[in-house]
Amino acid sequence: MKKLSSKSQGEKDEQVAEKDMLSLDQTLRPSKWNEYIGQKNIKDNLHILLTAAHERKHPPEHVLFYGPPGLGKTTLAHLIAKEIGAQIKITSGPAIEKIGDLASILTNLSSGDILFIDEIHRLNKTIEEVLYPAMESGVLDIIIGKGPSARTLQLELPLFTLIAATTRVALISSPLRSRFSGGIFRLEYYSQKEIEEIVRRSAKILDIEIEDMAVEEIAMRSRFTPRTANYFLKRCRDFAQVHKQSLTKKVVDEALLLLGIDAVGLSPSDRIILTTIASKFKGGPVGLNTLAASLSEEQATIEEFNEPYLLQMGFIERTSRGRVVTDAGYLHIGENGPKGKTKKLI
Repeated sequence: MKKLSSKSQGEKDEQVAEKDMLSLDQTLRPSKWNEYIGQKNIKDNLHILLTAAHERKHPPEHVLFYGPPGLGKTTLAHLIAKEIGAQIKITSGPAIEKIGDLASILTNLSSGDILFIDEIHRLNKTIEEVLYPAMESGVLDIIIGKGPSARTLQLELPLFTLIAATTRVALISSPLRSRFSGGIFRLEYYSQKEIEEIVRRSAKILDIEIEDMAVEEIAMRSRFTPRTANYFLKRCRDFAQVHKQSLTKKVVDEALLLLGIDAVGLSPSDRIILTTIASKFKGGPVGLNTLAASLSEEQATIEEFNEPYLLQMGFIERTSRGRVVTDAGYLHIGENGPKGKTKKLI
């Protein structure tokens, strides 16, 4: 048998290592209810919903999760599927472009399956109309032909559970929202202690030795979001590995400084928004359109990515006339407030 050359063997080892690392990182997603940290009220409600459905020997009713990205909406969908022992089929609103796409997905479901649609607010309104009877009555209405000769074909669908997730619940039409009879749940930001617990769990899975103060530092800058905390943990791991150091608070500070993340988790783009409103627009108010134009940034990026955390931290306020920097915002960026008082940088 011909032996592999040292070069080809090395390439193979690298591929295996990359595959193992990808698999390892994917395990950061909780696979059991007791591993899912936070969102206690939602978990308690889901436990009752799933237990009652199991006792009736009937699939759970349709559920909608909404809230900012990275809080665990997709993870909850996977946990529900594992809890009831069901297969989960995953798609997203933008991926369903035609009625035929939805019909193909629904007709290929088996009884008791879970259909998870991410970013359901981006579903075409025409496709929504087809989804209504599928959710409510378990039938799929398909129109064959056009004009006077058109006829409706009704197909019976297997019993299934639709779990949907969205970051913009207001964009979901009222008729669609009303059909989530199992409940509509808002995921909240996590507490500092919950994020610390998540970081410790992730570090253990990734076989990372990390100091308690380093855990606290990552959690403090994570924007109260598990996905961001795990991202920071892995980047700090990389920094420590390259510099042949253990993961201490000092290393975390240096790694996150390199990423441009400040002491409270603001990114460079967050700080640019703050300083632009404070300096260029004298603290505001300034409209979103004007702010986006001055920064050469998309309005949606500012509104959906930057603003939620800046608002939560109390660094800016939304008024009827536009965005305004608060005293806390001036204090953080170290600039003079509107009253001329010198602020100290946090």
